[in-house]
Amino acid sequence: MNNMTAKKELKVTLRKSTNGCVEKQKACVRGLGLRRMNHTVTVEDTPSNRGMINKVNFLLQVEEI
Repeated sequence: MNNMTAKKELKVTLRKSTNGCVEKQKACVRGLGLRRMNHTVTVEDTPSNRGMINKVNFLLQVEEI
């Protein structure tokens, strides 16, 4: 597999609760596919996903795969 065609992915884990968060922040968490605390999903490393992660970075743990 060519290194240029390999899609980069991010492993995102919800570490803190969304209770008390603004609705836009909750929407970003849902948009990333996270449902509950300590839930982990793998998402593509795209500008839109990076934007959602940056909005709620205080709730998340992010690792590059």
